Amino acid sequence: MGGRARLRALTAAAVLLALLGAGLLAGARYQRSGADTGNRALTDRAATDRVTREVGDALARILSYSAADTDATRAAAAGWLTGPAGDQYRGLLDRLRGWVGDQQLTLTSKVVSAGVIRLSGDRAELLVLLDQHATRAGGPPTVTAAQLRVTARLDGGRWLITDLESL
Repeated sequence: MGGRARLRALTAAAVLLALLGAGLLAGARYQRSGADTGNRALTDRAATDRVTREVGDALARILSYSAADTDATRAAAAGWLTGPAGDQYRGLLDRLRGWVGDQQLTLTSKVVSAGVIRLSGDRAELLVLLDQHATRAGGPPTVTAAQLRVTARLDGGRWLITDLESL
């Protein structure tokens, strides 16, 4: 191979390596800035644990009630629910109020499992599985399962539930 041919081959190899390097850098930059890496649920265990715990505690309180004291449940919900979730819950509780009293119903909800799907900034989306134990006056207790998609917002240092969707 002559001197000129060797120079062209080395130049072509250098250009190819430069392009390959630029491509790899661009790919790495894309991965770091992609949608998945913006999801703190994948990278921030402490924040994920906190939102899971706070939302789980809130759901256990607002989805547990007794015929003797629906006002306590309503007050708890006012402190944990905002936006559409608050409206949905008030509507549900208004419809159930008479029925709960007539049947002397007690419902206790327990979070079995909760997972954060997305955590970004002050917003979180979770999937929550609940066991609900219901007791009616004179009847045997029943256990049912519930699945919810929950949206929450960090407000004033605590996670508030903004939307609830039964799955």
